[in-house]
Amino acid sequence: MEGRAFVALLSISSLIVLAENTDHKNAIEIYNLHVDSTVTSRFAHTVITSRLVNKVNESQEAVFEVELPKTAFITNFSMSIDGETYPGTIKEKASAQEQYDIAVSHGQSAGLVKTTGRKLEQFHVSVNVASDSKVTFELIYEELLKRQLGKYELLFKVRPKQLVKHFQIDVHIFEPQGIKFLETDSTFMTNELTEALTKVQNETKAHILFKPTIAQQKKSPELEETLLDGDFIIRYDVKRSVSAGDLQIVNGYFVHYFAPSEMPTFPKNVIFVVDQSGSMSGRKIEQTRDALLKILEDLRPEDHFSLITFNSLVTEWKNTLLQATGQNVESAKRYVKTIMARGGTDINKALLTAANTLDKANYAEILQTHSISMIILLTDGQPTVGVQDVEILQQNIQKAIKGKYVLYCLGFGFDVSYKFLEKMALDNGGIARRIYEDSDSDLQLQGFYQEVATPILKDIEIQYPENSILELTQNSFKLFFDGSEIVVAGKIDNELDVLPVEIQAQSHTRNLIFKEEANVREKEKVFQHQKYIFGNFIERLWAYLTIQQLLEKSISAQEEQQKNLQVARALELSLKYSFVTPLTSMVVTKPDDQQKLQLANKPTESDNEKSRFTGFSGNKRSKSPKKKVLSYRRHHDESMLRSDEYFGVALARDYSQRVPKIAGQRAILFEMTEQSPDIFRTVQTPQLLTNEYPHFLLQLPRQNDVICLNTDGQPQVSINLISDPDKGISVTGKLGRNRNNFVQFEITYLEPHVQLHVSKEGIVLSYGGHTTKLPWTKSASSTIQGLKIAVEKERSLTVSASDIITIKIAFVKSPNRFLGLYFMDTDHFSDKASGLLGQFYFDTRLESNPGASQREDERVLSVHGQKHRVTRQYKKDYRLESATGTISCWSLRITP
Repeated sequence: MEGRAFVALLSISSLIVLAENTDHKNAIEIYNLHVDSTVTSRFAHTVITSRLVNKVNESQEAVFEVELPKTAFITNFSMSIDGETYPGTIKEKASAQEQYDIAVSHGQSAGLVKTTGRKLEQFHVSVNVASDSKVTFELIYEELLKRQLGKYELLFKVRPKQLVKHFQIDVHIFEPQGIKFLETDSTFMTNELTEALTKVQNETKAHILFKPTIAQQKKSPELEETLLDGDFIIRYDVKRSVSAGDLQIVNGYFVHYFAPSEMPTFPKNVIFVVDQSGSMSGRKIEQTRDALLKILEDLRPEDHFSLITFNSLVTEWKNTLLQATGQNVESAKRYVKTIMARGGTDINKALLTAANTLDKANYAEILQTHSISMIILLTDGQPTVGVQDVEILQQNIQKAIKGKYVLYCLGFGFDVSYKFLEKMALDNGGIARRIYEDSDSDLQLQGFYQEVATPILKDIEIQYPENSILELTQNSFKLFFDGSEIVVAGKIDNELDVLPVEIQAQSHTRNLIFKEEANVREKEKVFQHQKYIFGNFIERLWAYLTIQQLLEKSISAQEEQQKNLQVARALELSLKYSFVTPLTSMVVTKPDDQQKLQLANKPTESDNEKSRFTGFSGNKRSKSPKKKVLSYRRHHDESMLRSDEYFGVALARDYSQRVPKIAGQRAILFEMTEQSPDIFRTVQTPQLLTNEYPHFLLQLPRQNDVICLNTDGQPQVSINLISDPDKGISVTGKLGRNRNNFVQFEITYLEPHVQLHVSKEGIVLSYGGHTTKLPWTKSASSTIQGLKIAVEKERSLTVSASDIITIKIAFVKSPNRFLGLYFMDTDHFSDKASGLLGQFYFDTRLESNPGASQREDERVLSVHGQKHRVTRQYKKDYRLESATGTISCWSLRITP
C-alpha cells in the first residue's frame, strides 16, 4: 500500500513545513530545510531548498508546499530524485493550459498555486518517492519589498510539525543607503531558541541567521515535538536625507528611491461611505463601528470630515463637511454607535452623494485651499439597489469625481467583487484593499487609514533626461504619504556618464524642487565585489515593477486596443525574465509519468473570492464578446445569490451561448481568465441548495474555507461539541425534537468558573454560586474577570476574552426558533481540542479529490488523516440578520 506524506516549507513571507502520514509517522523525513533570502536594495531573492528521504520499505507520495507572498513572482522550480533533475518550465498561460488540459484527460489533478490568506499564496507539487530514495525540492521567487508605515517587513510563518536535523533561515540584507534600524520578533521564541538566533549588522549590511539544533527545537527532552510554530519577523528601514532620493545603477539599469520625511501634513477632507446593508450584520458591522470610533479619534484638528451610511437608502450624518473639532468628533462617534445593518446596497447613490458633498464644500469655500480630498468606501457586497450594472456605476462615479478627489475602496470579506472595486478605485486615483473577516478586521481598517492619513506631497513629477532614459516606469504620482516610498526604474543609454534627476512636487506650504546628479560609473562601483548581489538585480527589479504597473494600467484602460498592448508587453516581459505572473504558468512534469503534468498559475486577489464568477454586467447582456461575460438578476435586499433568481450569459470568442435559468441544478459557465480576454475555461457551478440551515458553520483555522456541518445525533441528547482543556472551555448542545436545528447549548469556562445555559427562552449565567437570567427580549452585557458576555436583543449572544476563542450564538426566529453556534478566532484552539466540532480545528485541510474526474464542486476534507468527501453547496447563513442570506460552503454530514 502506498502512503502519503506532506512536506511543506516557507517563503520570505511564510514558511510552513508539514510532515504527516496516516500509516507511518514521519515516513518522509526532512533532514535538511534551508531558506536563503538575499535582500539587495529592497529587492528580495529567496531560494527554498528541502531535502528529504523515504525511510520505509514502500513508496510514499511527498507533497511539497510553500507559502509565498502574493506580491512575489516565482522564477524557478526543480525537483531532483536520486540525482536526476526535473525542472519546471514557464509558458504563456494559454499554451500551458492547453498542454495541461491534454494531461487532465489522462487523469491528472488540479493546479498548483492558490491563495491561502491575506498576504500569502501556496505553491504545491507532489511526487512519488521510492523506498530509501532521496528528493531535493528547490523553489526560487523574487519580490520588491514595499515600505509601509516607515518600515519594510519580512514575515516567516514557521510550522515544521517535525524535528529537522539541518534547519535554518538565513537572511542577508544589503542597503547602500545605510540601515537605520533592524529588529527581529517571534511568537514562539524561548530562551533555548534565542541562542540559535544570531544578528550581525554594520552600516549597510545585516545578516540574520536562525539555526536551531534538534535539542533546541524540542518542546521537552522527552517529546519528539517541535517548538517551531508561529511567526518569525524581520523589520528594518534605511537612512535618508531631505534630497531627491537615492539612485542606484547596475549594468545599464537604474532604480530611484524617493521617500522624504519630516514635512508638514496636508489637511484632509475625508468622507467615510459605509455599507450598512443586511449582509454587514453581526460581527462585520460591530468591527466597522469599532474601527470608525478609533479612526475618528485619529483625525487631526485641521481635517474636515463627514459620514455617509447606505443600504437601500443613503443617510448623511451631516449635509456638509465639518472641521474635526473635539465636539464634532464626539457627535460623529455617537452617530457611529447607532449604525445597524439592514436592507440592500445602493453603492451608486452613496458615492454620488459623497462626491456632491465635496463639490458643495469646495463651492462654499469651507475647505482649506491646500488640502487633500478623499472618499473611503467600505462595502461587503454587490450593488443590489439603484444602479446595478457595475460598468455604468463605475462610469457614473468617474464622471462625478472628475479627478478632483481620490477614491479608496475597501472590500469586506469575499462576497464582494474585488475586480469591481479595484477598477473603480484605480479609475479615481486610489487603490482597493480587501478586509479579511477575522478577529482583527477592525485593526485592518485602522491600519489602512493610517497608511493614507498623512499625505505630505501631491502632484509629484520625477524628470530624467528625455533622450537618455529608455522604458521608464511610472514617474508621475498624485499623492505621497509619510512612511511610504516612491520607486522608479529604467534603462540608461550607454553613452550617459551623469544621470541628473529633478523632482517637482507640492507640499502643504510651498512648491518644491529637488535636484540630484549621479555619476553612472561611480554608482556602479557600489555593487561590484559584493557577495550579496544576485545577477542583474536592478534589471530584474525594473522588469518586476514594469509588469506590475502594466497589469494595473490594463485594469483601468479605457480602450480595448490600449489594454491589449499593455497585456502583450507584460506577457513578453514575464516570459523573458521567467516570472510566473497572471499571464504565465509553470508546467511541472512528474517524473513517475511524463504524461502527468501539474500547473502553477499566479492567483490574483479576485481569485480569492467565494463567488464562482469573475465579473458582473448587471441585468443586460454584454454587447461585445471581449467584455465580462456573466449576468445575474437580484430582486431582494441581500447581496447573496438565490437559485431561483439567477441566470447567466456566457460569451466565448465570436459566438455566444445562453445559460438556462438554474433551479437547484448544475450548469456549465465560461469563466474569463484574469487578464487575457480571449481565453476561457469551463467551470461547473455548485448545486444551489438554499432552502435549509446547516446545524453548524465552521471556519477552518488559517483558511478561507467554511464547512457546513450537519449531524445525525438524537434529539434532546447532550452532544459534546468542544472540549479544550488547554483553553479551559467546553461546549455541549442538544438538537430539537425534529433534529433540524439545535435548541440548547451549555458553555463552561474553567477560569473564571462561569457556566452559560443557552436556550430558545433565554440565557442563564452561573458564577460564584449565583445565577442570573438574561432574556432574549433585551440587550445586556457583563464582564467577569476579563470574560465579556454580551446579549444583543433578539439577535445573538457573544462570549469573548483576549487570547481565547470568541463564541457566538445566533437567536434565529424564522421560520422556527432555533440557535446557531459559531466560533471566531479559531486559531486560538489548542491541539488538545476534541468533540464533534473540536476535531476540525487542527490538523484539518481540504484536498483535491484523488479521483480522475475531479469536479469544481468536490473536495476531500482530511481530518486527522480521515478522509471525508465534501461538496460545495449554498446554505442559509444563520449568522446573518436576514432569513434570505446564504453562504457558499463545503457540506458534510457526520454522526457523533
